[in-house]
Amino acid sequence: MTDQELLYMMALTMSMRQASKHQRTLLDTLGSAQAVYENRYDLGRFFENLSPRMGEAISMMAGLLPQCEKELAYAQAHQIRVLSIHDDDYPKRLRQCEDAPLVIYALGNTNFNPEHVVSIVGTRRCTERGRDLCQQLVAGIASRCPDTLIVSGLAYGIDVVAHRSALDAQLPTIGVLAHGLDEIYPRSHRQTAIQMLQHGGLITEFTSHTPIDRLNFLQRNRIVAGMADAVVIVESPARGGSLNTARLANEYQRDVFTFPGRPSDLTFEGCNMLIRRNGAVLITSPDDLLNDLGWQAAPTVDERQKTLFPELTAEEQAVVDVLNRAGDDMALSDLAATLDQPPYKITPLTLALEMKGVLKVMPGSRYHLVGS
Repeated sequence: MTDQELLYMMALTMSMRQASKHQRTLLDTLGSAQAVYENRYDLGRFFENLSPRMGEAISMMAGLLPQCEKELAYAQAHQIRVLSIHDDDYPKRLRQCEDAPLVIYALGNTNFNPEHVVSIVGTRRCTERGRDLCQQLVAGIASRCPDTLIVSGLAYGIDVVAHRSALDAQLPTIGVLAHGLDEIYPRSHRQTAIQMLQHGGLITEFTSHTPIDRLNFLQRNRIVAGMADAVVIVESPARGGSLNTARLANEYQRDVFTFPGRPSDLTFEGCNMLIRRNGAVLITSPDDLLNDLGWQAAPTVDERQKTLFPELTAEEQAVVDVLNRAGDDMALSDLAATLDQPPYKITPLTLALEMKGVLKVMPGSRYHLVGS
C-alpha cells in the first residue's frame, strides 16, 4: 500500500470515528480510500440510502489530510507501526469482523497472528479470588500452550493482572488502548506497559492526543474481542465493560468462557448471568479452557519430522516443503502455483495432511503448517 492510500484511509477513519462498519462498507464498495475521497461529494450514486450526516462527515476528508500527515510523521518519529486492514501484519482474526478498524497504531515487537490468542478481561475492582483465578489461568495456559498471546485492555483490576501474569509466565501480551500511544492510562500502569513493549506491545485505533473518553473504552472492546480465538471473563459484576466484550465476542462467533461465583458474590454476578443465559461456557481451571478449545502444545520441528514426515507420500512432502520455505500460511491458489499443479490435484493432498495433523485450515481458507 502506498503512503498516499494510507493517508486517505486515516482520513476516512478520522471523519467517521464511531462508524467503523460504514467505513468498511465504503472501502469495500469503492475499492480504496482514495476512491472514497475522490467521490466524496457524489457518493449517492453508489449508496442509495446514504444519510446526509454521513455524506457530510466524508466530505471533511480533505481538511483532515494535513492532520493525517502530521500523525504519520509522529508515528515514524516514535517507532509506531501504522497498519492498515490490508497489511499482512494486521491482526487477521480482527480483519474478519465487519466493524474492524481500518487503521491501527502499534508499539512493540509482537506478532499479532500467532496460532493461539486469548483475551482475558474482568472487573476493575477485582477481589483476591479473581486475581488468583486470573494468575492461575495464565500460568496454566503458559504450561500447555507457551505460544499463546494474551490480550487485554491495560485497565485496573483483572486487565492488568492478566498482563502482569503473562509477563511472569513469559507469554507475549498485548494491551489494547482507548487513546493514542502518546500516553498511558492509567499512569500507574506505565511500568507494566514498558515491560510489555519488550515481550508484547500496545495497539490502538486512536491517534495521538485523543482525549480520555468513556465511549472510547467501549469502542476498543471490539478489538479485544475480535483479535482473539477465545475470550475469558474472569470476574464481572452484573454491569460492566467485560459483559460488553462478551456480547461482542459472541457476535463475532468467538468462544466465550467464564468462572462461576457463589450466588452471594456480587463481583461474579455477571459471570453467573452469562452462564445462565448461555453467553459463556463455565470453566473452573485452565485445563477446562484448553480442553474445550482443543489446544495442545505445538510439537517442535524435530518432533514433526520424527512422528509425521515418515508417513508422508512424496507429493504430500512436497506440499509440506513449500509451506516450510514460505514460513507463512498459504492459500490453495498460491500452493498450486508454487508446485506448478492445478488446484484440484493439490486439494486431496491438503486434506490428507490435515487428517494426519500436519496441516490446519486457518480463516480465509489458508493452510498452516502445525507447529510452525
